[in-house]
Amino acid sequence: MNMKKKYIVMIVVILLIIIAIVGWFIYKQIQKNGREYEIEKINIQDYAYFILRENEKYGVMNTSGDVVINPEYTNVIIPNPKKAVFICYDENKNTKVFNQNNEQIFSEYEHIQPIRLKNIASDLMYEKNLLTYEQDEKVGLINLEGKIIAKPKYESIEGLPYKEGELLIKLEGKYGVINNKGNDLVEPKYDEITVDNYATEEDGYKYAGYIVSNTTQDGYRYGYVDINGRELLEPQYTEISRIINIQDKHNIYLIVAQNGQYGLFKNQDQMIENAYQSITYNSESNTLTLEKTKHYGVATIEGKIIIPVEFTQIDSTGEYIYATDVDENVKVYKEDGTPAEIDSNIYILKTDSANYQIKIDGSVYSILNQAGEQITKQNYSYIDYLHDNYFIVSVTGGKVGVINDKEEASIPIQYDSIENIEGTDCMITRLSENNSTQLYDKNFKQICEMTNAIIKKENDYIKLYNDAETRYFDLEGNEKQNTEIFPDNQIYAKSTDGKWGFVDKSGNIVVDYIYDKATDLNSYGYAGIKLDGKWGVVDANGKVIIEPTYTFNVQTEPQFIKDYYRVEYGYGEFYYTK
Repeated sequence: MNMKKKYIVMIVVILLIIIAIVGWFIYKQIQKNGREYEIEKINIQDYAYFILRENEKYGVMNTSGDVVINPEYTNVIIPNPKKAVFICYDENKNTKVFNQNNEQIFSEYEHIQPIRLKNIASDLMYEKNLLTYEQDEKVGLINLEGKIIAKPKYESIEGLPYKEGELLIKLEGKYGVINNKGNDLVEPKYDEITVDNYATEEDGYKYAGYIVSNTTQDGYRYGYVDINGRELLEPQYTEISRIINIQDKHNIYLIVAQNGQYGLFKNQDQMIENAYQSITYNSESNTLTLEKTKHYGVATIEGKIIIPVEFTQIDSTGEYIYATDVDENVKVYKEDGTPAEIDSNIYILKTDSANYQIKIDGSVYSILNQAGEQITKQNYSYIDYLHDNYFIVSVTGGKVGVINDKEEASIPIQYDSIENIEGTDCMITRLSENNSTQLYDKNFKQICEMTNAIIKKENDYIKLYNDAETRYFDLEGNEKQNTEIFPDNQIYAKSTDGKWGFVDKSGNIVVDYIYDKATDLNSYGYAGIKLDGKWGVVDANGKVIIEPTYTFNVQTEPQFIKDYYRVEYGYGEFYYTK
């Protein structure tokens, strides 16, 4: 072969390699994109339709209180309250689907059903954009526009526990998983599939994998499939559980059992052989307690044994590990397994700050600085790190408050309970002796005290109220007027001399001060009025829609749309009724 032909062959080979690499990359990208899916986020302010209940029958109404579907069905489900797709059930549990004009839609599909979310507590209990239908005794998927997402080839389709947007399908007697685009996530070849329950605050259950199983003559055998659909472990184990407290979405730590012996896998790699009666994860020290014939030791999550399996008890509390031998002598170890020079009766707890630790000596709590020196002098019965240099503390007798690292009281140690309001810089304290509630801002300044208070935290404000008053604050604790919280309202609830009425933005009286309580207009333009223990409704202009006739057995303020009031039931579900 001459030199020219050699060059041509080399160029062809290089081109083929490049084409193969590019093709592989494109295939992987398509595969990745096919696995990805979106979950629609809906707030209560986005709702356009609500379930209506009258005389034990169900229908639909809109945000103006107009009846869209007459309440004549045994059940009605609205999968997505932003969209006019209403699944109505008759006495025989047959379904018809209607739109906002009371026109039947999707009539070309048989036995339309919503897909119930599992293990999710919310008023949004269904897949928001998918419905199942049947054809020739097989099940398929359509979206809320009526477009086919998955052809009817499955024996069943149902929600996968915890994972909205993913569906458990059954095909030829085996289970698999698809997403809300109809794309395969887990091949249908298993007798059972469950979610491993891994979750993060940011992503929820998005990175939770799948524990799969098949039936053998010896019973169920379990394996593991990751979120990319890869079978990391074949179904050959008698038990599998993921260590969900290890917040690492790229590495999966699995405790597996085979023939009664436990071991540890990191992804597909076995880190600890199956030789133990139990393996327990210790989140405080990020270690594993191993048990063999009633003897205990400690290993790292990478499988290195750092404390021999020869002790009768292992306690992993705070920064140290406490190992008790057969003579009940206690040895203290650091997290890396080296001996620690510390009294075995003392426990050191980490905090979210590198500057502080919490020491427990018997029943006495103290604060340590970065050097390990005790900086508190008073005896506390409990200490919990808050933020910066602040701590929630409790003293003998159970009273709680907040101190700084110099033991100066930022919130007096005199309350029965104290808690953060999630998503805000504010704290709530309570005194049971007079049933009072106090609100503190981010600077630990008391900005409100109210007896028999009910607290409601919305997206952008905090509300404290009782029958005598209602007060609003932003999320930093700055007090706001109702005119600032609801700038688009035409009328505002106001009390004078113990009676309530409504004024306009300029303070002019719109509804006289004749009621025992009044609420501000809700986002639908209706407010509650209370007189002699009964509630009624006014509209956005102050016109009385319903005189006070309703009696409720709850302390919270009722929510109205026209002459309908909201009833909550179950796990966050609700309907409106008269």
